[in-house]
Amino acid sequence: MTLLDGIRVLDLTNVLAGPFATMHLALAGADVIKIENPNGGDLARKLGNVPALNQELMGTSFLAQNANKRSLTLNLKADEGRRIFLALAATADVVVENFRPGVMARLGLGYETLTAANPRLVYCAISGFGQTGPDAHKPAYDQIIQGLSGVMDVNGDTRLHPLRCGFPVCDTVGGLNAAFAIMGALFHRERTGEGQFIDVAMLDSIMPLMGWVVANLLIGGVPPVPMGNDNFTAAPSGVFTTGDGFINIAANEQAQWESLCDVLGVPELKSDERFARRDVRKANRALLTPLLEAKLAGRPTAHWVEALNRAGVPSGEILDLRAALTQPQIAHRGTIRTVREPGIGDLKLFNLTARFEKTPGSVDAPPPRLSADTDAILGELGYTADAVADLRQKGVV
Repeated sequence: MTLLDGIRVLDLTNVLAGPFATMHLALAGADVIKIENPNGGDLARKLGNVPALNQELMGTSFLAQNANKRSLTLNLKADEGRRIFLALAATADVVVENFRPGVMARLGLGYETLTAANPRLVYCAISGFGQTGPDAHKPAYDQIIQGLSGVMDVNGDTRLHPLRCGFPVCDTVGGLNAAFAIMGALFHRERTGEGQFIDVAMLDSIMPLMGWVVANLLIGGVPPVPMGNDNFTAAPSGVFTTGDGFINIAANEQAQWESLCDVLGVPELKSDERFARRDVRKANRALLTPLLEAKLAGRPTAHWVEALNRAGVPSGEILDLRAALTQPQIAHRGTIRTVREPGIGDLKLFNLTARFEKTPGSVDAPPPRLSADTDAILGELGYTADAVADLRQKGVV
C-alpha cells in the first residue's frame, strides 16, 4: 500500500513548479494523469541539453519531474475535450493547474464549475503571484521571482551582486508548497468531506525560506550584506582554502570554535580578544580567516574534514555535482533510482526523499511519452476504440 493509494490527480501543469508538485504526489502513489495539449504537450518536453531527446518530446527537463504519471492529450478548447475533462474531474480527487488566473474559468472549467459537480475536489492553482492582487496577471518565470522576492539581493558578494541561485529555486519551492498544501487539504477532506480551493504563489512560497535574513531586517532593523560563502550567523563559518582546494567549516557554537582552534594548532586564538566571543568573531572575520587558512594550507581537504568532524566541528568537502550525486550516503539512502524507458534506456531519477516506514513511495514507471495513456484513460471512461479514433481524427486528443 502507498501513501496516496486510490487518489486520482488531474495534472494540467507545465514546465516546473506544477509538475514538481504532482511528481511528489505520483511518487507517493497517486494516479496522476498528466493532461497535455495534443500539439507538443508540456513545453518541458522540448527543454534540455540533449537535442535528440527534445525532438522526441522527452527532453531532460521533462524526464526530471514526470515519473509515475500517465499522459492524456486533450484539447480543452474543443467542446468534446471539455466534456471529457469534466467526466474525468467527476472521478478525481485533485486538480492542479498553473495557468494565469482566469484561464480555467474562461474555458468553462473553473473551480466553481468543477466543485459544483464534485464537492470533494481539491483544486490547486499555482502561479507566479497568486490569483488576486496588482501583479496577479503578470507573467512569471523563476528568475523574475528570484529578483522580486529578494533572493538575488541576499546572494553573491561585493564583487558579484545581485546573484541568482544556480537552479530554479522559486519554481521548485513553489511546487513543494503546493504538494504540502494539497496533502493538507486531503487530510482536511478526510475529516470533513469537503474539498477546497488552494491558491499557491511562487512569490509567497520563496519568502519564508529567507526567514532568518528577513527577521534580521524586519525585527532587527539590519539589512543583509552580500557575504558570498560566509555564513552571516557565525564565524568561522563558510568556505576556507586548504592545501589542495576548499573546505566548508561551520564552527557555529562556542565549543566548536574552541575545538577548531585545538585541531588547527592555534589554541592562543581562543583567548584572543578579537575572537574570544561569537559576536566579536563575526565582526572580525576578515582578520580571523587568514589566520585559519595559514594553518589549513598545510594539509589537504580530506585530512581536515576527517580531523574536524572527529573533534565535533561540522565540516565537509565541496563536491562537484557528479561527485555529489554518486557519494556513498546518497547511494545508501536510495535518493536516486534507476528506471528503464524502452526508447531511451536506463534513467536515473530522484526518488521520494521522505522515508515513510509503512507507506514508502518509489519511482515505478518512467515519465510517459506524449499521449501514451490516452486510449487507456478514455477506455476507463467508457469510450470505445472507434470513438477514440474519431476524437483523434478531430484533433480533440
